[in-house]
Amino acid sequence: MLYTAYYEYMRCEMNLSSRTVLAYKSDLEQLRAFCRENLCKDDDPNKISLADLRLWVTDMASRGVGARSVARKVTAVRSFYDYLCRREGFSVNPTLRLRAPKAPKPLPAFVPQNETEEIIDNFTEEADEFRTVRNDLIVTMLYSTGMRASELTGLKDVAVDVMACELKVLGKRNKERIIPFGQELRSMIQQYRSLRRETVGDDVENFFVHADGRPIHYALVNRTVHAVLDGAAVHSSKRSPHVLRHSFATDMLNNGAELTAVQQLLGHSSLATTQKYTHLTYRELQNNYKLAHPRAQKKED
Repeated sequence: MLYTAYYEYMRCEMNLSSRTVLAYKSDLEQLRAFCRENLCKDDDPNKISLADLRLWVTDMASRGVGARSVARKVTAVRSFYDYLCRREGFSVNPTLRLRAPKAPKPLPAFVPQNETEEIIDNFTEEADEFRTVRNDLIVTMLYSTGMRASELTGLKDVAVDVMACELKVLGKRNKERIIPFGQELRSMIQQYRSLRRETVGDDVENFFVHADGRPIHYALVNRTVHAVLDGAAVHSSKRSPHVLRHSFATDMLNNGAELTAVQQLLGHSSLATTQKYTHLTYRELQNNYKLAHPRAQKKED
């Protein structure tokens, strides 16, 4: 059977995860059931038309299936028919003109600048406990550089240059980039390295390590960020390390940085990826206008 052959193809030749195979299989089985129960027709892929697929999409939308879920199911069907055309000799692909509803793109969560500054200002310079200094530096470095959590955990000690105030990170697709930093972060790095030397010694490869010298992993970074943001009663609904990356980008743009400069600092290959932060800055601009302009306030009243 064509469906079974496709499921095996995904699992064995495409080497997709069992979770992905199961999701695609579930989507295709839903289409088959819809054809049998609502269209009173065979679920033979050769007999399913573009009109049938559009009815299926419309039915899902009418039942309240979210746009993102519908789009995923359409992707599964497209992949199936692509396989049929390439491997099974099908000459007609009804999915070529099938359109899925556009899923709304949520704006990235971020921490307002005043809240982030208050968090970092409350980190005490007199701290002398290794874990405290390290964790304070983790939060500050994420916000001050905009690096990803994976880039932070993979950061090498030799890649952090306090003399030049810059560090080198290895981003997605093994692309290296250099990120500058300021004097505040420089002082925190020097303090951390001093305590690390006393705690672990000089024989370290990774910049961030546990007290026994082992490299840190994402779980520690995530717990640290959660603890700091929870303790500060931050208004953002999310608490992940990536929120600090979003905060970095938003604050840079709000304070006059060029979009292309922020793109390079974040390591985005496409400017379109960075442009999503301009929506955040525009939203902040709208909020400030409504709060500050007397005519806006009068209109709201």
